[in-house]
Amino acid sequence: MKNILVTGSKGQLGIALQAVSSRFPGFTLIPAGRDDLDISDADAISDYFSSHDFDAVVNCAAYTEVDKAETEEDAAFLLNFQAPLLLAEAALAKGCMFIHLSTDYVFDGRSSRPYTEDAETSPQTIYGASKLRGEAAVLGTNPGAIVLRTSWLYSQNGTNFALRMQELMKEKESLNVVFDQTGTPTYAPDLAVAIFTILSHPAPEGGIYHFSNEGVATWYDFAVAIKELTGAACKLQPVTSEQYPTAAMRPAYSVLNKGKIKAAFGLEIPYWKDSLAVCLGK
Repeated sequence: MKNILVTGSKGQLGIALQAVSSRFPGFTLIPAGRDDLDISDADAISDYFSSHDFDAVVNCAAYTEVDKAETEEDAAFLLNFQAPLLLAEAALAKGCMFIHLSTDYVFDGRSSRPYTEDAETSPQTIYGASKLRGEAAVLGTNPGAIVLRTSWLYSQNGTNFALRMQELMKEKESLNVVFDQTGTPTYAPDLAVAIFTILSHPAPEGGIYHFSNEGVATWYDFAVAIKELTGAACKLQPVTSEQYPTAAMRPAYSVLNKGKIKAAFGLEIPYWKDSLAVCLGK
């Protein structure tokens, strides 16, 4: 039996890990929300790590307010860089495995081919810069750690595109949805299964891995799929990014190449529309 500390346990991925854990009977999760452990406090981390028994840490905690980060740089870097660094150091000292979550926002979005793990990074936002700095801190401190980059995360919980679209489609007769940003939706429980698969591996190689569901979509495609699955009457209008301005620039293209993680861990990754149907209970 392995004990797994899950930070950020009340977020989408933390909840998903707990939801799928029954499928992996060899593990016991130790969920830690912000009230349980202040991951920005080195002394709090030291005390928690010395008073709890666990074999691995999965860091799901992060500052994820992409637009707010443009004016809250210190808060973004505290949670996305300094806190992961402290956790990586503590995990190394304790001799336990460390998995850290990152994002497609580390790329500039100017590619036209799926990004591999060794592709050049060039974040265009404070959020992306803070996450990239966190990646470097984690792997620079703890080379055996695993950094998992993912994209467009959604689930039945929290704040995400799938839930927001369902709400808006009930409230409005029409919606404008961006059609010139391309990526892949990721269903949080599928990512959780991937994490348990990595945790089950006898000797996983440290480094960066990419995970999202299979396939490619625009936000407009994603919205259309939600509309079709739910039978909503709302009319969807495709618009450009210029017509829907945001404080932080979104990558125009952020499809992730998943060849490395599939080869390393024998993963079979579901197609994004199939997982969306599961999420919506269809």
